[in-house]
Amino acid sequence: MAQQFDVHPNQITTWRSQLLEGAAGVFGQDRAGPSEPTVDLKALHAKIGELALENDFCPARSARRAC
Repeated sequence: MAQQFDVHPNQITTWRSQLLEGAAGVFGQDRAGPSEPTVDLKALHAKIGELALENDFCPARSARRAC
């Protein structure tokens, strides 16, 4: 396989070991329920609202000019 894909044999062995150690976690046996999002959705929604409001009051921004 290493010759076929032009990879060092040690790399194949390393990848195989990593797969065998972590495959259960990848395929769900070690997974808990859905995790919390890593971003603050409230802050993002607030920023979207702020930018939308800004665009409503400043249509010249779309023409790359300052208000």
